[in-house]
Amino acid sequence: MSQALPQISLIVPTLNEAENLEPLAQRIAAALAGREYEILIVDDNSRDQTPEICVRLAEQYPLRLMVRQRPTNGLSGAVMHGMAGARGEILVVMDADLQHPPEKIPELIEKLERSEADFVVGSRYTAGGSMQQEWGLSRRVNSWVATLLARPFAGAVSDPMSGFFALRRATYERALRLTPLGYKIGLELICKCRVKRVSEVPIHFATRQRGESKLTVKQQFKYLEHLSRLYDFCFPRLSPILKFLIVTATSWFVGWGVYLSMLRLKIGPAAAPSIAYLGAIAVTAVFHLRYVRTQREFIMRPRPWMDFWFTSLAEWAVCSLTAVYAAARLDNPWDVEIFLISFGLATVMRYIMRKEFLQDVRGLRRDVRLEELAEVGSEDAMRNAGRFKDDHAGNVRK
Repeated sequence: MSQALPQISLIVPTLNEAENLEPLAQRIAAALAGREYEILIVDDNSRDQTPEICVRLAEQYPLRLMVRQRPTNGLSGAVMHGMAGARGEILVVMDADLQHPPEKIPELIEKLERSEADFVVGSRYTAGGSMQQEWGLSRRVNSWVATLLARPFAGAVSDPMSGFFALRRATYERALRLTPLGYKIGLELICKCRVKRVSEVPIHFATRQRGESKLTVKQQFKYLEHLSRLYDFCFPRLSPILKFLIVTATSWFVGWGVYLSMLRLKIGPAAAPSIAYLGAIAVTAVFHLRYVRTQREFIMRPRPWMDFWFTSLAEWAVCSLTAVYAAARLDNPWDVEIFLISFGLATVMRYIMRKEFLQDVRGLRRDVRLEELAEVGSEDAMRNAGRFKDDHAGNVRK
């Protein structure tokens, strides 16, 4: 086994994939015969025989095991960990379950070496690509929608969710604000590395033969959260506006239902909006919970829930007072008029207060403005911003 600095680093995230490691190493060795490479098995503390098998395989192949004792950010976090420890100038990422064909690795690499692309994807959907397992209608629709949602920043790539891809180290090192989440690290890198030229290599996506699939409903929701972060990054002005409109429309829809129910219970139009707006606040609280849970380290206010309830109280007061005033002062107002006026002014208050408290129902900004953090005066936020920059610089140095 050669000790020369490898040209290629293969990053393989694993979780209980012991049964697949030996055939994977064999097929990689056959595909890359004559090249200097390394296989980095980035393991999320598997409970099977992964460590023992890696020790044995390392005697025959240029293989290193990197164990994350406290794994975070799922498969994406494992890939980032592997990239930080990789030594090659070309980085290749693939799954351990043998669904990605190692025999296609040379084609991915050659496109980079010929400078035909900055990022090469092993695609199931491009011309010549295929899948061994026939998907049902629901899964095909799911995949189509997921690809469509990624189109604004992935361009015309047919398989932007692919976990089989290659890029040069130099491309990776120019990444901005890597915030991996879930399984779709390739999409993150295309976006954050400012990749302009993406090429696709057709692959046959095999059926998993051993082990269990890690794709769950939870991972699909994480994909939506990940998309939300990427939209914030790519469209820092438009994204918060759209999210505000989505949250507002949803809360109005629920509020309108509660309002009609109150009217049927013979509660007058002066009091009904006050009760209905509590339903709107409950809907907004659900979105706010997601916002705080997924973006906590980037929130620049130290007490987001206190800010939320203060804002909600102000909205509710505006809605209630407006409804009472409109019912008393307007000449025979329609029920829908009182609803629109009271909810409309409450929404204006919501917009003003959320801008004041930096709660615009989104995640990252393109740049964290330190002067804004200083104005907020949040020591936690300042530490998070500094930690993010240190982490990013550390990844680049490694």
